[in-house]
Amino acid sequence: MLEVDGSQKSGSGTILRLSVAMAAILKRPLHIYNIRQKRPKPGLKPQHLEAVLTAAKLCNATVKGAEVGSKELWFYPTEIVGGRVEAEIGTAGSIPMLLITVLPICAFAKNPVSIHISKGGTDVSHSPTINYLSHVFLPVLEKMRFTTSLTINKYGYYPKGMGEVSVKVTPNPKLGSFRFGKFGRIEALKGISVCTFLADRRVAKRQAKAANDLLRTCGYGADIQVFNDFSNPLQKGSSLTLWAQTSTGILLGGDAIGELRKPSETVGGEAAENLLLEIEAKATVDVHLADMLVPYMALAKDKSVFLTRSITDHLETNMWLAQEILGVKFETCKVGNLYKVEKKAS
Repeated sequence: MLEVDGSQKSGSGTILRLSVAMAAILKRPLHIYNIRQKRPKPGLKPQHLEAVLTAAKLCNATVKGAEVGSKELWFYPTEIVGGRVEAEIGTAGSIPMLLITVLPICAFAKNPVSIHISKGGTDVSHSPTINYLSHVFLPVLEKMRFTTSLTINKYGYYPKGMGEVSVKVTPNPKLGSFRFGKFGRIEALKGISVCTFLADRRVAKRQAKAANDLLRTCGYGADIQVFNDFSNPLQKGSSLTLWAQTSTGILLGGDAIGELRKPSETVGGEAAENLLLEIEAKATVDVHLADMLVPYMALAKDKSVFLTRSITDHLETNMWLAQEILGVKFETCKVGNLYKVEKKAS
């Protein structure tokens, strides 16, 4: 049985997410304790619970301790069959974070996977936006021969959520590696600025303008789609996601979400600042994508490498856990103002 202490390293939900995914893929029972021990409110939140239950559906696992607030969990996986899976968060808990938990499992399914997630948050704090997944994360996975398609049925925001997303996955247990070692030159800057039931206040347009105003002061301009959404009458909200494409196939993202009493111009400025930090550093993977790629790097046999601005708590935690569970080897070193992260060939 895999024994994982959730209070190690970041002591956050990333340990739970990666442990469950790895246990499912290895078909090994998992006992994880001290779940989210270093967070203000330790234990499982609804979004973590639903992520575990969705993972269990994918691999026909038996789960003990699966309840809100639980700090200890037993997960007994069997075969990853695939098929259609329904998930319902029931709060504004992050749909992207649920997907980050279960997508590695889907790569090893016997059959294509269709996941329908309802009543959650597509664009909430402490999580990538759903458009970041769609335009940055999933296209990078495509480079590793892992094909997915994502449809946003309803946007959802804090505090009510009520967002809805559908994802289709083509499994491929023979994941490809990548070597993102050269930044290249910027070929395109794009984005999508979304507001839900806020078109009368021109929120999406104002977010996009503020982002482009800041980008132009640094010599850039982005083609930003303005999307006035009416999919969710129960919860107004907004977000802005930007991404840059380079001549070497690099994708870098930056995003921001709207909040009550947070001006649209601030949202636009934040997203642009986040992207500019990555561009000016000439990173080949942005700081948020870095930790999300670790499971796939660890599961691919060949060497993978990227350059990132910072070794975040989540990145350090995921590398440590992948090494502990899978026996792979990650190495990091400073290269100028960046950090080189390399997973050795298995």
